[in-house]
Amino acid sequence: METNKNFLGTEPVGKLLLKLALPTVTAQIINMLYNIVDRIYIGHIPDVGSLALTGVGVCMPLIMIVTAFSSFAGYGGAPRASIFMGKGDPDSAEKTLGNCFVVQIIISLLLTGALLLWNRDLLLAFGASENTISYGVEYMNIYALGTIFVQLTLGMNAFITAQGFAKTGMLSVLIGAVVNIVLDPILIFGLHMGVRGAALATILSQAISCGWVLLFLFGKKTHLRIKKEHLRLRAKVVLPAFALGSSVFVQQASESVISVCFNSSLLRYGGDVAVGAMTILTSVMQFAMLPLQGLGQGAQPIISYNYGAGNGERVKSAFWLLLKADMCYSTLLWLLVLLFPQGFAAMFTADAQLIAFTKTALRIYIACLLLFGIQMACQMTFTSIGYAKASIVVAVMRKFILLIPLIYILPVILPIDKTWAVYAAEPVADFLAVTFTSILFTFQFKKALRQMNEKRKPQAIQSKSE
Repeated sequence: METNKNFLGTEPVGKLLLKLALPTVTAQIINMLYNIVDRIYIGHIPDVGSLALTGVGVCMPLIMIVTAFSSFAGYGGAPRASIFMGKGDPDSAEKTLGNCFVVQIIISLLLTGALLLWNRDLLLAFGASENTISYGVEYMNIYALGTIFVQLTLGMNAFITAQGFAKTGMLSVLIGAVVNIVLDPILIFGLHMGVRGAALATILSQAISCGWVLLFLFGKKTHLRIKKEHLRLRAKVVLPAFALGSSVFVQQASESVISVCFNSSLLRYGGDVAVGAMTILTSVMQFAMLPLQGLGQGAQPIISYNYGAGNGERVKSAFWLLLKADMCYSTLLWLLVLLFPQGFAAMFTADAQLIAFTKTALRIYIACLLLFGIQMACQMTFTSIGYAKASIVVAVMRKFILLIPLIYILPVILPIDKTWAVYAAEPVADFLAVTFTSILFTFQFKKALRQMNEKRKPQAIQSKSE
């Protein structure tokens, strides 16, 4: 534990960012491996790897929705529990934990039933074809049975991190990732289970992570404990958590909508190969998104603390350092993918046709990736200084106002192959979104710092008079 309570306002900003971002980036990289390892193994299944990869790829919108539902209790309840702890009210914090635990179980049961009943219809709506639907159904029938493990692991792990047990929270992710990586080749290839083996490996690894999380929250080392007397649902406890978690839910669930739009449009113009390439493209984008999110999570407490303390110079220093780090990473990854697209594609498939197709698609899709560091740094800083509405506005602008319409407009207006035009929607939307975000951030950040200074002046005058 940090002995100096004011360390966020006194230690050098560069040293702080390194200290705080290292575990968050590490956790995100582990999470990235967790997300893509199934697809890497599935893509290398002999004879049917490319079709199986495409079939599992169209499962991603459903999986994103399942993940997003954990935000209601996890990302909504955990911050409220932290606030209660800060107020010296551990009883209310434990009531929040207990109620959110019950909510996660109820949501899990509802999602499991829905996935088992309607997964085939949903997958066909999300871009599966008659050639790939069987692989998607095989995967989702098994994955659905492990929904409760996914929900409890993601939702309840947030309460571990919220108490300051960052290493324990990171271990929750690490344990599942290692088990998944070990089980995948055994079940997929060793036991010849194919796609079903990948799904089984996923839910078994999530079950082990879930056991780790619950053992901790029922154990003696935690500050907040799941107790029987706090398992009765109370509206005044649950509803505020839902309200706080709803913005994160919307942002995560929107990725599912975008995935559906891409898959349906690509299936129309390019067939199964184009949809399979999209699965690889979204996996490569995780190499960018998750580490950038980790950097932002590391910078957030520095920016938030110093903004609250009225230290404008440290707020600006932390933002500029975050921006430089994000830009360096996004530019480096952009160069690597641009120079070696075939290598990235080959990670996920051995199919020569799919690799050749994905090579071109990747170069189009990530054309503006080097600018994405600006988008992430500004969006995280908006959240850090309490401008949640601005953060949601820039996310909605990029995804709903720009990207989704462009997926359908560009194939009609661009004088190029319609399939490539669909992929081009991503860089065009990124360029326009970064331009919009940069302009909005310039004005809003100056306004925020000015308001911060205006609030400090009366306090400074009062302290002098005393």
